[in-house]
Amino acid sequence: MKYTYLGRTGLKVSRLCLGTMNFGNYNDEKESFKIMDAALDAGLNFFDTANNYGKSTHREGLTETIIGRWFAQGGGRRESVVLATKVHEEMHDKTDGPNSAGGLSLYKIRRHLNASMKRLQTDHLEIYYMHHIDRNVTWDEIWDAFQPLVQQGRIDYVASSNFAGWHIAQAQAEAKARHILGLVCEQHRYSLLCRLPELELLPSCKAHGLGVVAWSPLQQGLLSRNALTHTNVARTEEQKAEFNEVRKQLEAFHKLSQEIGQPEDVVALAWLLANPAMTAPVIGPRTLEQFEDSLKAIDVVLDAGVMKKLDEIFPGPGGTAPEAYAW
Repeated sequence: MKYTYLGRTGLKVSRLCLGTMNFGNYNDEKESFKIMDAALDAGLNFFDTANNYGKSTHREGLTETIIGRWFAQGGGRRESVVLATKVHEEMHDKTDGPNSAGGLSLYKIRRHLNASMKRLQTDHLEIYYMHHIDRNVTWDEIWDAFQPLVQQGRIDYVASSNFAGWHIAQAQAEAKARHILGLVCEQHRYSLLCRLPELELLPSCKAHGLGVVAWSPLQQGLLSRNALTHTNVARTEEQKAEFNEVRKQLEAFHKLSQEIGQPEDVVALAWLLANPAMTAPVIGPRTLEQFEDSLKAIDVVLDAGVMKKLDEIFPGPGGTAPEAYAW
């Protein structure tokens, strides 16, 4: 396994991050345990979850519960993991009352952190993400919520997810005024088929010293080795339409992957890892075999010719802002 610093912090994390959204949704507890054990054996120390994972089965919190049971087995499991979870989303908890909807009030952050740590069977988190921006809450309230949690040792670092570049600029300006570290990384949708973050988000993260963690690096399976042969990658009408829209790109991608002797998913992950802005893509295996396949991307180096061809197949926004659309 290879490691890198998380943004401008001194914390080192693995270049692949284990995503757990499938745990309890598609993976039963036994398979989830196997994947997490394999991750530790492979040297992968970066685990990602969220308090609302399990929502696909209407059991928000289920994924955290499974991870907590895995930690409870002992053997250094919890101590070996850089654990990240998230707050913001609806948990369908009746006791939240009118505060049940997604948000980042101090009230909600406190309550939902306590609930997450109980499910995860831990007394601290290495990384606590804001799962989405809350436009109804001021940065004064947000930093008033997070500052004591860091000081008390309940969380080590605060991070963001699905923020815009200017949200990050706002957050860091307010943090600087308070003489605190602020955000350390942003988790964002980014892949060969979703390169819009290159326009403003990635430059903002670079300017403010944030690491970048990519979710959906295989664009919900469209960049997998089976995308052209398995129709199950297009389960909904919306996904079928997306597949048909990019089919020619996927056919060219398949041809290029065959030429370099690597399956599409490995190439897609290796492309992300080649970006100096990237801390780690989040891999979300449904099986142990998928997890083991993802590990291969760590050692794949794409040469300049391949990178150029990938740009031709999957053109980005044309550069960073404003040069991508102005002088």
